Amino acid sequence: MSSKIAEIREEYLKNILSKSSTSTDPFDQFKIWFDEALKAEVPEVNAMMLSTVTSENRPTARVVLLKGLENGKFIFYTNYQSDKGQQIEKNPNVALTFFWPALERQVRIEGVARKVSTEISTEYFLSRPRGSQIGAHVSPQSTPVANRTILEERVLKITKKFEGKAITKPAQWGGYAVDASLFEFWQGRANRLHDRIGYSLNKKNEWDKIRLAP
Repeated sequence: MSSKIAEIREEYLKNILSKSSTSTDPFDQFKIWFDEALKAEVPEVNAMMLSTVTSENRPTARVVLLKGLENGKFIFYTNYQSDKGQQIEKNPNVALTFFWPALERQVRIEGVARKVSTEISTEYFLSRPRGSQIGAHVSPQSTPVANRTILEERVLKITKKFEGKAITKPAQWGGYAVDASLFEFWQGRANRLHDRIGYSLNKKNEWDKIRLAP
């Protein structure tokens, strides 16, 4: 098995990336790439790896969904009592990673996550499908459960509770906005000589753009 894994290879030939071809603002550059990924019909285009740090300084990661890009911030929603929510509460430094293999592209982002307002969380919650709203009430995210039956019974209970009326947002559910301070745009190239363009905030709160070795 290990030898077969070692033989897996892809050659990247679809595009190039240079300092001169990228925007001076990394948020604008992200929007350009995101729109191109949308047009290319990349599956789960808004899926991003969210990396956090535990209280023991161990990195941990999982895939979540980007649900907004507003005022230069990346917005996602979750259960505040989940593992990631508790980790962000103690250490708000996070990393986001997007990978769009159809375009041979990756974007890395580092920044600080802060809760959005209750009003913003409620507005998004009410836009969700009813089943997802019920799910937010049902799941004690990240905690052990004896079996799936317990969750299914809670679905029935919550469904009955809100029968014929709007479902309110649970207090433990809401959004985070990630304020980015570092970006890296990666474009796959032939022979592993990939193009990497990085952005970082300087002391003047302006973006410095550099090319990084592959």
